[in-house]
Amino acid sequence: MGEDGIARRALLVTGAATALTVGSVSFAAAADGEQETRTVGGTLPTGSPDFVYVPVEVPAGVRELKVSYTYSRPSVPAGTAGNALDIGLFDERGTELGGEGFRGWSGGARTEFFVRADEATPGYVAGPVRPGTWHIALGPYTVAPQGLTYEITVTLTYGEPGRTARPVYPPSRARGRGRAWYRGDCHLHSWYSDGRRTPAEIAALARAAGLDFINTSEHNTHAGHGAWADVAGDDLLILLGEEITTRNGHVLAIGTDPGTFVDWRYRARDDRFGRFARRIRRTGGLVVPAHPHATCIGCAWKFGFGEADAVEVWNGPYTPDDEVALASWDATLVAAVRGGRGEWLPAMGNSDAHRDPDVVGLPQTVVLADDLTREAVQSGIRAGRSYLAESSAVSLAFTATGGKGRQAGIGERLAVDADTPVTVRLSVTGAPGCTVRFVTDEGVLFTSGPLPESGAGVAEWHTTPAYAAYVRAEVRHAAAAPPLPGPLAALTNPVFLGRG
Repeated sequence: MGEDGIARRALLVTGAATALTVGSVSFAAAADGEQETRTVGGTLPTGSPDFVYVPVEVPAGVRELKVSYTYSRPSVPAGTAGNALDIGLFDERGTELGGEGFRGWSGGARTEFFVRADEATPGYVAGPVRPGTWHIALGPYTVAPQGLTYEITVTLTYGEPGRTARPVYPPSRARGRGRAWYRGDCHLHSWYSDGRRTPAEIAALARAAGLDFINTSEHNTHAGHGAWADVAGDDLLILLGEEITTRNGHVLAIGTDPGTFVDWRYRARDDRFGRFARRIRRTGGLVVPAHPHATCIGCAWKFGFGEADAVEVWNGPYTPDDEVALASWDATLVAAVRGGRGEWLPAMGNSDAHRDPDVVGLPQTVVLADDLTREAVQSGIRAGRSYLAESSAVSLAFTATGGKGRQAGIGERLAVDADTPVTVRLSVTGAPGCTVRFVTDEGVLFTSGPLPESGAGVAEWHTTPAYAAYVRAEVRHAAAAPPLPGPLAALTNPVFLGRG
């Protein structure tokens, strides 16, 4: 085993962030059917760069490249981060930011992987193993005070390369019901990243949850895009995307063109996020920061919201960090109306389901779209014509009416004079025992009593645009620890009041 200390590495500046490289792994060509194995190791100290690249010199005639790795996991004091080492692969086209040479990423979900022309480990891109300098990418997510000692084993198998199949992607249209409310979950993980479910299992759970559309969002890889065609159908639209998992927050690419990869190897200080947000949009996708106030390491969103099309304010079962995300989002609405800006940031809710017992569709975003197509659903999300619900059992109808019968719905504006009387009305089904609240730029200005056991009810409130520049609705379960509010059962995007 070769051993490289930190002092023997060369420091490379890649244009986005610093990275370290270790001494290369070399192989001599061998006959068809033979294998060669090399092992290399080293120790990374605390404060290591985000990425460490291990060059692998691949000769001609290789059929398969296989990598396995281990690393030390010493005991650490309570409250101190232990070791966690992610892994991925770049081919002979290089490691430049943008990912031309990207061949896969499994993060910390797997201890080994392989690539060859006809097949690859989930999360990795099948294709020929061409000669040249490949790179194993290590991501020291956290490093214990004792350091992180790793060992990587690379095995090459020689022989005819085989054939790479042309991927088949799910259609961008399902049958739909014309202009209607469609339910979706746009944050899901399969075994193509760190999930434990197959695409078929996720699709079955989505159908059981009453969803009309889902979005694939594997961490830092697009390799699973071709795995969803067989499970799509007239009743389920499958959008393709990615969860770009940086060290300064995660962002969902929702509904990008098939085969689109978005790089994640940068921090906020590198001033690179705008470039990749534009890539998401150029390939037809939406940019949606995920769980912006989550407490996991590297999850807190630090790139700002100037590039966002929407924001995920509810992620999985409702928790205090969702409450913080909700309050932060509401502050952006206040800033938008008081600054006289027409643009605002819609809210989304998604499950982030990985494995049992995670519930697909808890929560879900319910979108008013012209049809069940990629473009129509994205248009509804972007316009904020949507509400969030904990399940398909919960349905809302939310309107504001005033000024000679004018009416506006979720995400719309009721353009009436400042002193015009306005009636705000919410109809709810599927929320027994829940309380309705109307929230404005001045805070919570209306609260109803609990809904009956049937879960159905109507709440009305009268106001004017001078008193409330927008109104949004919350449906909440009973509070477990008053005066803190109970968890959400549903949430609407706002209706704006006044001429703006």
